Amino acid sequence: MSRADVQPVTDRDDPRLSDYVALTDVALRTRVEPANGLYIAESSTVLGRALRAGHRPRSVLLAPRWLPDLEAMLADVPGDDAVPVYVADEPVLEAITGFHVHRGALAAMHRPDLPTVADVLAPARGGAGARRVAIFDGMVDHTNLGAAFRSAAALGVQAVLVTPTSADPLYRRAVRVSMGTVFQVPWTRIADWPGEMDTLHELGFTTAAMALSDDAITLDELVEEQHEHLALVFGSEGHGLPASTLERVRRVVRIPMAGGVDSLNVAAAAAVAFYATRVV
Repeated sequence: MSRADVQPVTDRDDPRLSDYVALTDVALRTRVEPANGLYIAESSTVLGRALRAGHRPRSVLLAPRWLPDLEAMLADVPGDDAVPVYVADEPVLEAITGFHVHRGALAAMHRPDLPTVADVLAPARGGAGARRVAIFDGMVDHTNLGAAFRSAAALGVQAVLVTPTSADPLYRRAVRVSMGTVFQVPWTRIADWPGEMDTLHELGFTTAAMALSDDAITLDELVEEQHEHLALVFGSEGHGLPASTLERVRRVVRIPMAGGVDSLNVAAAAAVAFYATRVV
């Protein structure tokens, strides 16, 4: 099992803490995460899910009261490696990170290698491959992406594909909003989109884009068609899905609206669609 190498910290400028300094999302996008192959897990709940998914911590930063919980989590992690655990009082933590750390812990995590699309679509779950897939095409808002991942995990989506123009599921805000469910649902980033849609069709998936279109069927009608393998495609918050995607999907689907509302926030729409099309 892994163990905590506890190291007290009193100075906000301690060079050991470079991974945690000024943790704004902008800083992470341009400096820490892409450059060093790291992401930040925020809160003990998120860290626990990351560890259970086999992700490796480079270090952990926390307040003294959270140390017993962390030591218990590390005790369940295979291996003999000691994990540097920097312990600091909460005012020092806030000075280091730039915000009030009230969720238990921050951990600098090594990014895992992403699986192939084939591996994601055929997870080892009782020998069955994925039947319900979500595709996030150009979803650039990290909050919406994290919320959509949480709904996917809760409502039985078995795989997620993220297009090259979508936000990173491992950015701090996306991970935090998802409550760590980005570690539960198998996912990967598609290199060729919408070209990879041909692969989905060859594997027997019906691709269904959630969009406002004159030729769109309702979500109820899609459910009535009883598709064995279904891939639901969601676009950006502002502009929706590009024409190149809409031209290649097998169905365009809308959620019937009332009260003069024309559409839902994309994360809310994803939750509705996941529930309606879940495998019972």
